[in-house]
Amino acid sequence: MTINRRHLLGASAGLVAAAGLNRFGLSPAFAQAAPAYKPEEGATLRLLRWVPFVPAEEAAWLANTKKFTEATGVQVRIDKESWEDVRPKAAVAANVGSGPDMVMSWFDDPQQYPDKLIEVSELGEYLGKAHGGWYPGLEGYAKRDGKFIALPLCAIGNAVVYRDSHMKAAGFSEFPKDTAGFLELCKAMHAKGTPAGFPHGKAVGDGNNYAHWLLWSHGGKIVDEGGKVVINSPETLASVKYAQELYKTFIPGTESWQDVNNNRAFLAGQVSLTANGVSVYYAAVKDPAMKAIADDMRSTNLPIGPVGESVELHQTSTISIFKHTKYPEAAKAYLQFMYQAENMNAWIQGASAYCCQPLKEFASNPVWTSNPIHAAYAKASGTLRPNGYAGPLGTASAGVMADYVLVDMYATAVTGQMTPEDAIAQAEKRANRYYSV
Repeated sequence: MTINRRHLLGASAGLVAAAGLNRFGLSPAFAQAAPAYKPEEGATLRLLRWVPFVPAEEAAWLANTKKFTEATGVQVRIDKESWEDVRPKAAVAANVGSGPDMVMSWFDDPQQYPDKLIEVSELGEYLGKAHGGWYPGLEGYAKRDGKFIALPLCAIGNAVVYRDSHMKAAGFSEFPKDTAGFLELCKAMHAKGTPAGFPHGKAVGDGNNYAHWLLWSHGGKIVDEGGKVVINSPETLASVKYAQELYKTFIPGTESWQDVNNNRAFLAGQVSLTANGVSVYYAAVKDPAMKAIADDMRSTNLPIGPVGESVELHQTSTISIFKHTKYPEAAKAYLQFMYQAENMNAWIQGASAYCCQPLKEFASNPVWTSNPIHAAYAKASGTLRPNGYAGPLGTASAGVMADYVLVDMYATAVTGQMTPEDAIAQAEKRANRYYSV
């Protein structure tokens, strides 16, 4: 079915509902609930998004955007910024009240300026009911006081990637499932000249993913259920000491790594084990010179620590509409269009397992079973733990992550700038600045 202006916008609720039957695959009774958004006359939109690591993901997003423009006449300009730069640029736009109309942001960034965002509860509730429900971990990032201030967009799965032949050369027939065995593997691979490397730098995705896994796998947490800072604990101390031992097996310089560095080091053969999105695999696949690396690459989930269960932070992205937009109805229509089953599935397919679905219906996308390398990424949306664990998400949790409190705690300890105890005490003090307000 070709989606045109009549199908998307309609002059009445009945017309929109009828068009929705084919768009969403719903029964007539449910389709009546489809919201109708009519773009303002002369509307144009501007979206700020992160630079893609998988070119086909961006191509699919742009193709869907083109379809939206063809259906509505609304031109959409898409600006790209590095992962590290999206957060400050979005915050400036929110506080100044000008700039992009929409933003694809990270983690609980919307919680830093909720009063600057347009509530999209009508659309969020509708999409959840239409597509099997939101994954709770992603939904939590997008809601404030029970209302949608953004829409969950995706989880970018994080998993260990390693060279199978190098693991075996180090004396391991299979990848260790616990943190103790993992440390022994890293020591053995380092001794063989095929070291590991994980980022201790201010990497929005990989640095935060690694630091939170270190903490949670040992039973530590920044705050308790009530939002009280409890990071200064025996469990946290054990995680820092473990991180110190792992760091000894790393390639030099990981304390300055950002999100591009571990990819580059792995593909250059400088490290044989790291954690990353599936993009690193496809970067190797597309380059004939890296065929040996691609063929030797395997993926697995991060090992389980003393806490006894798999606990991982995955990069998550939401999409928000700023209150300063001149065209709120056009922006809502754009979001609704991008979440239609046909368009969302095309985007997930294009991302080749890099962007994990925000809605449960899309877990059936064939991309998840199309390649064994995808298996470790397939369940990221269902297993992710929010960065504010175990407390509520909000301004404090967003501030602590944006300030790299946890990342810095491990970096200062592993590099010897502070003792583990002092690093933890500093992290406690910094976290309290946010949670005691």
